[in-house]
Amino acid sequence: MTERNHAPAHRHHRHHWRRDLVELAALFCAVAVADGIANLVAHGPHGPVLLIASAIALLVTTAFHTWWARRHSHAPPPPSTAPSDPAPGGTAGATSASASESATAATTALWRMRTTVRDEPGSLAAICSALAHHGVDILTLQTHPLPEGGTVDEFLLRSPQQLASSELSRAIAGAGGHSTWIERADAHDLVDTPTRVLGLATRTALDAAELPLALRQLLGRCTIHSIPATTLSGRPNAGADAPVEGVLEATVMRLRDPSGGAITVERPYLPFTPTEFARARALVELDARLGPRVPRSQDVLTLPEGNEITVRRADGSDLVAARAMHDRCSERTLGLRYHGPVADADRYLGHLLSPRFGRTLAATTASGKLVALGHLLWDGDETEVALLIEDDWQRRGIGSELLGRLIAMAVEAGCDSVYAVTQSSNTGMVAAMRGLGLPLDYQIEEGTLVITARLDAKPVASRVVCELPRAQQAYGQHHPR
Repeated sequence: MTERNHAPAHRHHRHHWRRDLVELAALFCAVAVADGIANLVAHGPHGPVLLIASAIALLVTTAFHTWWARRHSHAPPPPSTAPSDPAPGGTAGATSASASESATAATTALWRMRTTVRDEPGSLAAICSALAHHGVDILTLQTHPLPEGGTVDEFLLRSPQQLASSELSRAIAGAGGHSTWIERADAHDLVDTPTRVLGLATRTALDAAELPLALRQLLGRCTIHSIPATTLSGRPNAGADAPVEGVLEATVMRLRDPSGGAITVERPYLPFTPTEFARARALVELDARLGPRVPRSQDVLTLPEGNEITVRRADGSDLVAARAMHDRCSERTLGLRYHGPVADADRYLGHLLSPRFGRTLAATTASGKLVALGHLLWDGDETEVALLIEDDWQRRGIGSELLGRLIAMAVEAGCDSVYAVTQSSNTGMVAAMRGLGLPLDYQIEEGTLVITARLDAKPVASRVVCELPRAQQAYGQHHPR
């Protein structure tokens, strides 16, 4: 671009100098001829002839000057090498750029990579040089200093499609990296870390039930245990005594749960860094400062029979109303829900209404009476849905409404499937699951029917595990599904 701009300017300057010289010479010639002619005409006998001759000379000079100027000062410009834009607004350029991006995406792959390097000048440069040698583009980079020395570098890379992860690992090892971990990434990983952390903090601030999910998305592949402070019988729970500042032990971190008990995060394949521990602790501290909270939005629905119900999120403040609903339910209804002694049903409510173990929806009448509960429970690698409808309000469409909303929450949380535990005689629950319009799997376990619905969602990358089933096993009871 620089050469193309400067060369015409130089030629234009040379042509302008020649034209000025010709014009100046013509001016002097005209003055000399005019003076000579004036003298001859005034003093000579052939004045008219000389006057005519001088006019002819001026015409010839003018014609010569015009020819010279057109030939040398108005030469056609050199052909442009810039790309043309046939459509207004750069449409062709945008189309070309889009096609180029599509071609790039088809021939490249995204990777997330972590490696540990020595904390000395040039170590990171060696890693970058090794990546550049293999045609790998570094999209983002984070550094995690280690207290014992060294640095964990976390990269988001775009590499040629044909480059295998094993070859990439060998290149990093040759450049001085060790304890290298690589996995495939997707477009969602292109969001920078500060933006992602702020988004997780916002979700946690709006809803206390988001804390386990926020930790899971922040730390990647990991298992999260929510351990209540006491068991269902009121005895202290083992492992629930985390200190306020938390504990970091290589692949395990323990944090104090603001709602009581502890949150344990495990990642066997990759040690946590102090930076990750500080981020997780900041999220937990935010949850503690904000205190118990749940979104207060609610929807008023009209049942087919004309009655109105309100569907909203439930939490610990609904414990008294939930126990009152238990008192109004028949033993058969409670038995189908909790699969254990009916007398122990009230014990489960404190855990089920806690945001650490999932999300709960409540259905209330126009007078404010609680008549139904729907639970979405984190259960290891799986997610359970459960419904309890008061006898007098069954078969009115409330269960289907709650179940549909719970499924939407599961999809939002990234679950790939949900399951419901019931009995074949519970035709209402079976019909509600079939009404979802999702692929269903049926399995009989110890006389209990387990219905699994597969969701069109990305599989969860980590696990949120609740310790409630272990507490109930101490009583020899089934999980309150």
